[in-house]
Amino acid sequence: MLGRSYDDQVCSIARTLEVVGERWTLLIVRDALLGTTRFDGFLRRLGIARNVLTGRLNALVQHEVLERRPYRHRPLRYEYHLTPKGRELTPVIISLMEWGDRYFDGDGGPPRVAEHLDCGGHVEARLVCEVCGRAVAAAEVSSRPGRRGGAPMPMPLPAGSLVPAHAAESKTGP
Repeated sequence: MLGRSYDDQVCSIARTLEVVGERWTLLIVRDALLGTTRFDGFLRRLGIARNVLTGRLNALVQHEVLERRPYRHRPLRYEYHLTPKGRELTPVIISLMEWGDRYFDGDGGPPRVAEHLDCGGHVEARLVCEVCGRAVAAAEVSSRPGRRGGAPMPMPLPAGSLVPAHAAESKTGP
């Protein structure tokens, strides 16, 4: 059974889920990327309970995904702005949006599209090799332990599932 915390796992995905893995959190980041900055704006757009929104905003500030800036001093009120660390979640949000559009949009088309500010072209998330610069399909991606060793895999995965083909073959058969 999955616990309430991933602290004991040596896994970048698990550590990231500790910060942004709750559904309201990613929706807050989405709305911040769309320009929402004030508590009441998030509240109105999301329909979230005030105490839940307060907790999620505080956690995002604590993890330096958002920064709090005062916009009124009497009474004291804050705006929430994405930090550079928070803006780096843009490809994650676009990937989730594309995946949702592909599998859950129905017949009406996507509710929102991402466009390049300079030319108006469609923006999409892609996997790109840092060495050769080519776009890479998911089936062409493998994974290996990094410097910290990574979490052990509980079972062998098929080739093309973030495990090198030779490692998958050696664990699953001749």
